[in-house]
Amino acid sequence: MSRKKKSGGAGFDMSRLVGLLKVVAVICFIGGIGVGFVFLERYVREHSLNSEPSDILELHFVPKWVNEPLKEKILAVAAGDGMDMKIDENAALSVQRNIERRFAWMKDVKVRVKHDRLVIEGEWRKPVAFVNLGPQKFYVDEELVVLDYVPIEDLPIVRVKNISARSVPPVGKVWQKDDLGAAVEILVKLDQMDRLVPAEKPLLSEIDNIDVSNFGGRENGRLSHIIMYAKDRTEIIWGAEIGAWQRHLEATDEEKLAKLYAYYKEYGTLLGGVKYINLRDPQYKIPQPVDKY
Repeated sequence: MSRKKKSGGAGFDMSRLVGLLKVVAVICFIGGIGVGFVFLERYVREHSLNSEPSDILELHFVPKWVNEPLKEKILAVAAGDGMDMKIDENAALSVQRNIERRFAWMKDVKVRVKHDRLVIEGEWRKPVAFVNLGPQKFYVDEELVVLDYVPIEDLPIVRVKNISARSVPPVGKVWQKDDLGAAVEILVKLDQMDRLVPAEKPLLSEIDNIDVSNFGGRENGRLSHIIMYAKDRTEIIWGAEIGAWQRHLEATDEEKLAKLYAYYKEYGTLLGGVKYINLRDPQYKIPQPVDKY
């Protein structure tokens, strides 16, 4: 009788012990998960804070002409002045605001969060013209937005000379100048033609500058309002600004482009052939090399 009671008591104690061990195991498992998350969060935070901007920020859809100095510039601007580079929505918003306020080279900026990256996307402003006003150097894009000067080797950027201005708007602002706008509009047309007309190198790469000193005939109404100069000083007589050809009885803008590119296709260059290339005349005529002297 005593043995049965003793045996029954031992069985009861064992089941309680097994249940207790199960509870302890569950508590340890849950605690381990919690500790793991704490260490993981600490690792991600420390890794983010100690990383360089280039380790966390990623640029998408970058044009081929964008060089390393420009990439380094946007990454530095995006990181801000010592901001904590965390990978979350708040950091993405801060990066986007930094770029919008301090980096004029990009518009329509969006910053997305990936699991280990902040991805920067947007439309890059392509410089079309270079302007040197006194000691100041800068570019403008086709919308006349002022861009700070960074040497770019892979784009044929043409200098605009003799604009009527004494000061430049801040970087990122539109420069509303009629003579500058007229020059840029022509350069945009040439860039479009370069992409349409197959050639070994773009025609724009042989243009040194575009002179707007007589824009609107302000110096002499009978002379060409706009003249381009090739890199060997060959004159390319454009005439009036885009859309004004009829008022001055000139060739249409399309005829001027056709003349210029027909000449370029025939001779393979704008250099060393003629003294000048006259695009103003309404008739279709390609200048010949004998016109030089």
